[in-house]
Amino acid sequence: MRLVIWAMCVWVSTASAVESEWRSSWGGTLYGYVNSMSLRGDSVLNPGNQIAHLPQRSDAAELRLNFKAENETVRFTMRPIASIREMSHSFGSQRRIERYVSQWQLRVRAAEGWNVAAGREVLNWGAAQFRSPSSPFYFDNGRGDPMRELVGMDNVKLTWTPDMQSSATLARIVRAGYGAVVPDQWRDSWLAKLDQRGNEWAYGVVAVKAPFLPAFYGANTQFTLSDTLLLYGEFGSSVQASALLSPADVAQPFSVQATSPRRTTALAGATYTFEDGNSLAAEYLHEGRGYTQAETDAYFARAADALPLAGMALGYAPRLLGRDYLHLVWQSNMMDADYYWRAMFTHNATDSSNELGAYGEKNLTTHLGVFATLVLNSGGARRELSSLFTRSVTAGLKVALP
Repeated sequence: MRLVIWAMCVWVSTASAVESEWRSSWGGTLYGYVNSMSLRGDSVLNPGNQIAHLPQRSDAAELRLNFKAENETVRFTMRPIASIREMSHSFGSQRRIERYVSQWQLRVRAAEGWNVAAGREVLNWGAAQFRSPSSPFYFDNGRGDPMRELVGMDNVKLTWTPDMQSSATLARIVRAGYGAVVPDQWRDSWLAKLDQRGNEWAYGVVAVKAPFLPAFYGANTQFTLSDTLLLYGEFGSSVQASALLSPADVAQPFSVQATSPRRTTALAGATYTFEDGNSLAAEYLHEGRGYTQAETDAYFARAADALPLAGMALGYAPRLLGRDYLHLVWQSNMMDADYYWRAMFTHNATDSSNELGAYGEKNLTTHLGVFATLVLNSGGARRELSSLFTRSVTAGLKVALP
C-alpha cells in the first residue's frame, strides 16, 4: 500500500503543478457526555460483571474533525479522532486515551470516468437501519447509535463510472483499520462491486474474497414507489471463520467449529415519509446462522453451569443469537436545523426479547447543542437483548467547530 500511495503522491504532485486551483475546508465537533448503565444483577453471560467488565459509569470528551482539500483532479479527506474516557465499575476505574484517524482518502481522477483511491474507508452500502447483510465488514452498521464512530478499512481501489447510472469497483483490502480484531480475517482481501441506478431504483452486488475463507456474496436494492414510500432490501451469503455450536440437547456441550457452514442473511424494509418530513421505517431480518428457540435456551442453560462456560458463550456468541427480528424506526425531519429525534424498537421474534431506544438533540445556539440517548431492554436474563443490562442513559453537550 505504501508503494501505491507513493506513486499516487507523485501523480498528485504532477497534477498539482498543472492544476493549482485548490479548495480546502475543515470542521468538527467537540463532545462531552456522561453515560450510566444498569447491569443485570442476575446475568447468566456476565455474572457479577466478572467477564465483560462493562462500565457502569463513563465520562468522556471526544473531538471529531473533518478536513478536505481538492481541485479538479485530486481530492484528499481525513477524519481524525481524539478522545479521553473515564470508566468505572465495581472493580475500580480506568482511563482510556485514544488518538487515531477513523477515515482518510486520497483520490485521483486518472481519466474520464476512472478514479484511483487509497485510504481508510467505511465500506458500507444499502439503506438498512438495523443491520447490513450486504456488507461483510459492517454487519452492525452503527445506524442505531447516532454517537457511534465507524472506523474504515485500509484499501486501494479502482473505480470506473462510465455514466450517471453505472459504476464498477475493484479494491484490495490491505487490512482492517484502527482497533481491528486480531487475527484480521480481511487482511489482503479482494473486493469487486457493481452498482446500477435509475430515477426510482438502485441496486448493487458485491463479492469479497479473503485469503482463508470462501467468498462473501452480497446484494442491496431499493425502489422509490412514490414520493412517500421507499422499499429496500439486502442480502448476504457467507462463511464465518468460527462458529459456536449450541445443540438443543442441553446434555451435549458447546463446541467451536473452525469454519461455519455457508449461511444466508436477508433483510426487507420500507420507509414512509409523512408530509411534515417525519418518517417511519419497518424492517424484518432473517439471520440464517442464528439459534432456534431450543438452541437459545440450551445456550443460556450451559452458560449458567460455570463461569468458564459463560465466558465461552459470550466470547464466541454469533453476531445475533436469534433468527428473526423486527426493527422499527420513527424519526423527525432530518433537514430541520434546530432539533432531531428518533425512536427505535427491536423485537427478537425467536426469544421474545425487546429493546427500546431513543435519541434526541437540540441546538441551543449556532455552535452549542445538547443531546441524550436512552436504551431500555426487557425479556429476562436468559434472553438476548436483555442478557447484559436493562438500561443505559447518555447525556451531553456538543460544540460545532469552527
